[in-house]
Amino acid sequence: MKGEIMKWPELPSITALQREMDRLFDEFFRRGGLMREWRWAPAVDVVETPDTVIVRAELPGIDPKDVDISVSGDTLTIKGEKKEEKEEKGKTFYRMERSYGAFVRSIELPTPVEADKAKADYKNGVLEITLPKVEQVKAKKIPIKVE
Repeated sequence: MKGEIMKWPELPSITALQREMDRLFDEFFRRGGLMREWRWAPAVDVVETPDTVIVRAELPGIDPKDVDISVSGDTLTIKGEKKEEKEEKGKTFYRMERSYGAFVRSIELPTPVEADKAKADYKNGVLEITLPKVEQVKAKKIPIKVE
């Protein structure tokens, strides 16, 4: 083996590489890829305290009347719609990054809650849902007797 010359396998030509990349992109877009309708969902924070679970969702520009909140088992669901502003004639848009449309966000809660005692507040574009924990789940402090 010493001193033998090995032939390197042929590298694909640039044309073959271009054809393969075109095939991959075509397949990606044919299956939906980025061409699918992009759906947005609000960002959420879930915080657990000793007595409650608090969920905060960013909903700027959404009328609270366009939002529905429900609890089923251990899942909180927030549904709503961010309506697109009326298009104005004679204006040219250079950039459109804001998302519009219907959304559904389901959040698995860390512990059972009393849905019938839940409260929801909306302030400065943030929806805050406070869900009291089920009584059995709350931590009970056990005093220690000293003899």
